Amino acid sequence: MSRFRLVLSLFILIAILAACGKSDENNNSEGEKGVTDKRWEDIQEAGELVVGTSGTLIAASYYDGDEEKQEQLTGYDVEVMREVANRLNLNISFEIMGIDSMLPAVKSGRIDVAANDIETTDKRKEEFNFSDPYKYSYSTMVVRKEDNSGIESLEDLKGKKAGGGATTIYSQIAEHFGAEVVTYGNAPNEAYLRDVHNGRTDVIVNDYYLSKFGVAGFPDFDIHLHPDLKFHPTEQAVVIPEGADKLTEEINKALTEMREDGTLTELAKKFYKEDASQKPEGEIKEIDGLDL
Repeated sequence: MSRFRLVLSLFILIAILAACGKSDENNNSEGEKGVTDKRWEDIQEAGELVVGTSGTLIAASYYDGDEEKQEQLTGYDVEVMREVANRLNLNISFEIMGIDSMLPAVKSGRIDVAANDIETTDKRKEEFNFSDPYKYSYSTMVVRKEDNSGIESLEDLKGKKAGGGATTIYSQIAEHFGAEVVTYGNAPNEAYLRDVHNGRTDVIVNDYYLSKFGVAGFPDFDIHLHPDLKFHPTEQAVVIPEGADKLTEEINKALTEMREDGTLTELAKKFYKEDASQKPEGEIKEIDGLDL
């Protein structure tokens, strides 16, 4: 082969390799974009947002017993998501499931997102996207009225039985302070609260707003909110598949509009009688050492 042909062949080979490399780079970029946008594109194509929720969480996600509404699924989280879907020009459907099933269902693609008073944490952010918060709160305890179930501090949880879901932050807090967690399936509030009343369990560590409405719903039970303990400030948001950045962006746009035009405040006051869309006032104790 002549020197000219050798040089020409090398030049062509280099050009081909460079083109392949550029093509691969473009494909990777498109692939990354596909991962980022695919869920949003699929939802748009289907015209429907599928939301996982429990239907058993009074004020957040529950069935209204009003005869006219015939057991209509409602609640703050439910109505927030209905409004989000409406602003995204999407239909909405709800998959009813226990809290312990929701995050795996988001990850597997069984549902598009989950909304059930779910707290954002650093650990969860490693596996999921989260929307901007639509609710701010803190943790408290449901205890027996007569003696606060023998609990006057977080340290008094040691040796107590705490009712809760197996994977909730609240159960992790109870375990952190030495309580034994008694787990339930997708049980209604009444089951948790009745067990504190009858002594099967001692305490429920949970969100302030949810606990307040749960206790108010069963005035015959010997239970109340602990009068002195406010701890672990929280933010609740929509759980979204990891990498679904376009879907996250669209949901955040809708939530921002709802915050600015007062819709979040209106819904929060409707269901909680307080504006849970704003950060609560007062001193709330932070808990150190939680791996959340």
